[in-house]
This record gives sequence, structure tokens and C-alpha cells, in this order.
Amino acid sequence: MINSVRNTVLAIINKNNYGYLSPNDFNLFAKQAQLDLFDEYFFQYNQQINEENARLSGTGYADIKKGYEEVIDTFSVTSTLTQNAANVYFLPSAATTGSDYYLINEVRCSSGGIFKGISELVSNNKITSLNASNLTAPSVMFPAYTQEAGSITIYPSTFNGANDVAAQYIRYPKDPKWTYQTISNGEPLFDQSQSDFQDFELPLDDGNDLVSKILQYAGISIREADVFKFGQVEEQTQNQEQ
Repeated sequence: MINSVRNTVLAIINKNNYGYLSPNDFNLFAKQAQLDLFDEYFFQYNQQINEENARLSGTGYADIKKGYEEVIDTFSVTSTLTQNAANVYFLPSAATTGSDYYLINEVRCSSGGIFKGISELVSNNKITSLNASNLTAPSVMFPAYTQEAGSITIYPSTFNGANDVAAQYIRYPKDPKWTYQTISNGEPLFDQSQSDFQDFELPLDDGNDLVSKILQYAGISIREADVFKFGQVEEQTQNQEQ
């Protein structure tokens, strides 16, 4: 997919000799374009929920919300969290779980390999008062956690094993990278066999949106307003069709 997107972008840019888009610049713009569309999925998903509540959405093949759920679920990861100290665990990151998290859906607590409950997020300014009362204090069956910087603290503190806490989260998409070999005339030749090759992780039907957004970034980079406007118009057209 990434090679097709790049070829389309270059074809549009080169049509009127607007300039040259290097592989490095393309990869930078591709990364940002993918993140833009990734963020939009959550806004669109929320909009579809509102329309469903207002009975304005369809069912079956017309169930747009289901489509967004399926795409978002492709970025779902469930992983044991790395312990920092006692009942403190690192949040998902490239260093701990292999991927950075976008949002945490659930924090799951276990003891001795037996699942106990879903931990509830509470604010740091409330946890002290909650722990002070026997009625509201987090328990083994109803745990809680606070979040600070890059880690979470689980309550009660009896959850302190290396494998006691896991998280189900939505990760960020991996950075796309168009890889190549340089041939004799200096023109880069696409080579997906490179170890650092990474295709887009979005659905194929997002290809046009990726092209539109990359063109906007490219238009700013090469200082060509026509390229930026073309990408902007294409994006608006795609949004109207959704």
C-alpha cells in the first residue's frame, strides 16, 4: 500500500514539475498523515455512537460504527505490564511492551495466576480518602489504580507480583517507512525486503485520504500552494462521501 500511495503522490507532484519529494520527507509526511487518520477514527466513532443513540444510523452493512470498531480493534493489545516497584507498574511503551499506548481500556489484576478483577482508575487526589475508609478502600475483588507519569499504582498493594497486572490497550500504529535501493542513475527503487520496511497499518480504503494529507504536507514543504490546495480539496471530498 505504501508504494502505491507514494507513486500517486509523486505523480501528482511531478505532473507540473512542482518539485521533488525525497524518501525521507515522504516517510515523515506518511507518519503524520497516518496519525491524523488514526485520531480521526475515534472522533468518527464517537459521532456514530451519537447518531446511533439518536436512531440515525443503520444496521447490517449500513452499520458504520461496527466498521470503525473493527479498525480500532486491529490496534488492540493485551500485555502483562512490567513491574517498576512493589505495586507500581510501567504503562505500555516501546521499551516495556513493544508498543506505545494511545489509550488504556482495562487494567486486569491477578494473584497467583488467578484473575481477580478489573481495576478502576481513580484520581490521585481521591485515593487517600478512599483508602482511609473500610467501606470505600479498594479490595482484591474490586481493585483500583492511579496514574502518574509513565506508571500506574495498583491498590490494594497486595497486587505486587511480576505477573499480577496486565492491560488491554489501543496502541499507536507503527511508523510507516518506504524503503528502497539506490540504482545507478540515482533514482530510488522500492525494496520491501529491507529489515526496516513498514507498510501503513490502516485499511486499503484509506489510501486516498493518505494521499490527500501527504500532499498537503508536501505542498507546504516545497512551497507550492497548488499542491496543498489539491490535497485539501481531495480531503474535503472524501469527508463529504463518508
